Amino acid sequence: MHATGPVLAQARADRVYAEEYRKSLKAILMKEHAALPAVAQEREAYADPRYLAHLDALKTAVEAEEAARWRMVTAQAAVEVWRSMEASNRGMDRGTR
Repeated sequence: MHATGPVLAQARADRVYAEEYRKSLKAILMKEHAALPAVAQEREAYADPRYLAHLDALKTAVEAEEAARWRMVTAQAAVEVWRSMEASNRGMDRGTR
């Protein structure tokens, strides 16, 4: 868990940044088509290859975060199993005295 924590934190930061930047990128792309009506600006922004590339980056960021999160969950479960086994061992030790 000690090693997974910073990895998870960085993955989460990357995902949040990508989500927030998506809004800025959309605004930048819409601004490039300022002469068009707002709906057309939005359509052009969503169809822009830069926006589509950013969506792929966002997908990668979410995937990395989820992988790190599941590594953390697995590590936490392993600790809980160990704790349970140790508690059982202590109970067995008390019973044999």
